[in-house]
Amino acid sequence: MPIPSEYQRATDDFSRFLIIVRDLAGFGSTHQAYTMVQGVLQTFRRRLEIKDAILFASVLPPVVRAVFVADWDTNDPVRPFEDRDSMTKEVMTLRPGHNFSTKTAIGDVSSALRQCIDEEAFDHVLTNLPAGALEFWQV
Repeated sequence: MPIPSEYQRATDDFSRFLIIVRDLAGFGSTHQAYTMVQGVLQTFRRRLEIKDAILFASVLPPVVRAVFVADWDTNDPVRPFEDRDSMTKEVMTLRPGHNFSTKTAIGDVSSALRQCIDEEAFDHVLTNLPAGALEFWQV
């Protein structure tokens, strides 16, 4: 069986995704975009039980999926979904000295992600996650 194309293109697809985030946020580099993406993914992940996080990860592109699960302390308590401003402030706590996340970080990452995935499958999964998940990823 050949290597699935999503894995063959993983690096190129991730680079494209970061470029979209960079441009939406008005950043000068994809390094700044990466930190914002990581912060958004971790903020969302903190609100999911492991089984829900695995379901969510199943609709992500391979490298985004890897970033989503990387360095996860699964013993951390699950947090409730909050208003977007509060969760955006949480995004900004990741590496605060090097984090240039915007006030529109969650929306920017959501918009970029939606340009790189099967939105129908993504939204279907979100409707099967706890209340607040779908709203988190709205543009």
